[in-house]
Amino acid sequence: MAASFPFTLEELQSKIQEEILVSSFTVCDGGALCLVGRGTRRRLMVLAAAGGLPLERFGGEERPFLDGFNLKLCPLSNGNARALREHLPWLRPSLLGLSTTAGFGDRLGMATPGHVAAMRRVQTEVAGARILPIFAQQSIREMERTGRSPEDVLADATWGAFQAGWSGPVGADADHLKTTADIDACVEAGFSLYTFDPGAHVDGSADVAGPAEIQVMVERLPWGKLEDTAADLERRYVGVRVQLEDRELLLDGPGILRAAAKYGKAVAHVVAMYRHLAGKGIDFEVEISVDETETPTSPVEHYYVAAELKRLGVSWVSLAPRYVGRFEKGVDYIGDPRELKEHLDAHAAIARTLGPYKLSLHSGSDKFTVYPMIAEATRGMVHLKTAGTSYLEALRVVARLDPTLFRDILSFARDRYPEDRASYHVSAEVDRVPAPSKLSDEDLPGLLDGFDAREVLHVTFGSTLARFGGRLKAVLQDHESEYHRCLERHFYRHLRPFAWTGGEVH
Repeated sequence: MAASFPFTLEELQSKIQEEILVSSFTVCDGGALCLVGRGTRRRLMVLAAAGGLPLERFGGEERPFLDGFNLKLCPLSNGNARALREHLPWLRPSLLGLSTTAGFGDRLGMATPGHVAAMRRVQTEVAGARILPIFAQQSIREMERTGRSPEDVLADATWGAFQAGWSGPVGADADHLKTTADIDACVEAGFSLYTFDPGAHVDGSADVAGPAEIQVMVERLPWGKLEDTAADLERRYVGVRVQLEDRELLLDGPGILRAAAKYGKAVAHVVAMYRHLAGKGIDFEVEISVDETETPTSPVEHYYVAAELKRLGVSWVSLAPRYVGRFEKGVDYIGDPRELKEHLDAHAAIARTLGPYKLSLHSGSDKFTVYPMIAEATRGMVHLKTAGTSYLEALRVVARLDPTLFRDILSFARDRYPEDRASYHVSAEVDRVPAPSKLSDEDLPGLLDGFDAREVLHVTFGSTLARFGGRLKAVLQDHESEYHRCLERHFYRHLRPFAWTGGEVH
């Protein structure tokens, strides 16, 4: 115990009726902060003497303690999370640069301690492993479906990291932003990474359009916003041979014009988003995502997008192309691994040549086939992005501990899937998911290992939480340690292939 703080944990516990979460206990400015209590009754305890840790920054119930110290018990509110970040700087989202990073989506706001446990296990078992976490990560679409705000997402990650005693750097990813209003809300909350999604401005018809159609599409591009002309575009690129380490990329006329027709409007949209964010006067990082589109991003298209963004003054730390094959939600890669490896090698070479910047793997949950390939191709300059798999692991816990609730969720998800799947690239069929009545209680957890059930349960999360969210969270609160152990096991498998030590990928 620091000399500036006069009480031991044993003394504090003897004076406070509620259980202290020892992992959260932190001495700061001559006072102390920790979490006390369980479940919905959990609160932040702040202990401070006059002139030390400013109790007035935290909202709660204050009372005298001992030896000139006062105690304040505070709800786990967004405002108190913000105050906590002010006093514990390692909990503030920071810029993580080109480090190997992993994003942990958390749709329930309860998963971060399990994510921390997985991070620590990798760091313990792989000497020199360098992966930095982004515990706060959620798309605007997911926030809408879960009824959460950017401030809620950041606060939940703050409380979870504090509970687990995390003291390393963290990022916070405002994911899949499509409008400047989205940016504004996330800047206000305090995010550090802003993922721009210009997918609505990508014209996939260019992949099958003939030369005459491509010419018309190019002529109709927003050349003013691109600060360019079609003639200058051709002069800049056509006929250029780009040396990419061990390979050469030829930028021929048809390829460049097709790339411009497909991605030109997306480039203009990203530039507008970037300049809006840059005008906020904050420190930030940007990721660019074109992964949620129908057709793959070719190496020529990747080069065009990156080179044009550089020309227009955009800086970014990571980019997510649309890779070959299918990256569906919550299941492993679907496609030819050999083709994907060649594709990843080419994209990684472009990223090192034009950047360097990281390749980002979106819909990265459970892509165990892909992890070694992309870690090797990028030499550790990679960002893994996961989201729904933490929710699926929550359902696994519910299936074991509350079969009745899981049966209700499964039945509901089978009914909702035909509608909820509309905004996702998924191929599961609901008739391949057994009805609850056909399964014994012992069979229920095993559904979370099946392709069709995983996708059906995954994409119906918003509807499910609207109907069953209270019951589901109550089970997890009552069995918090079990949920976090489940997440540790699951995410260790995700993180282990990315344990980059600077010389090799383990």
